[in-house]
Amino acid sequence: MIDKKEMKKQYKQTLPFMGIYQIKNLINGKIFIGNSKNLHGKSNSYKFQLNSGLHINRDLQEDYIKYGEQNFTFEILDTLEPKDDPAYKYDDDLKTLEDLWIEKLHPSDEKGYNKIKK
Repeated sequence: MIDKKEMKKQYKQTLPFMGIYQIKNLINGKIFIGNSKNLHGKSNSYKFQLNSGLHINRDLQEDYIKYGEQNFTFEILDTLEPKDDPAYKYDDDLKTLEDLWIEKLHPSDEKGYNKIKK
């Protein structure tokens, strides 16, 4: 017999896929790099924000309106493996990984939507 309490407990302890993603404009090749502790949730969130005209990145939002949803993709670039410690904080790891991808792909100015701090 399946123990529903145990199944619920395991589900709550299972971490979602976390890592680095890019939103890519298929028309001009521009990309936006970001990180998330829940990549599936971030995909849904970015679609909602852009379709509602609420995305914080104005350049990305303007191109999304101009070119349409069908000309943008959400791609996972890298993932983090969960640690054995359930209290582990992933923020620093995600930021470091994101910085590495930003350094590799240079998603600013004419190549992308990220605003790089100088």
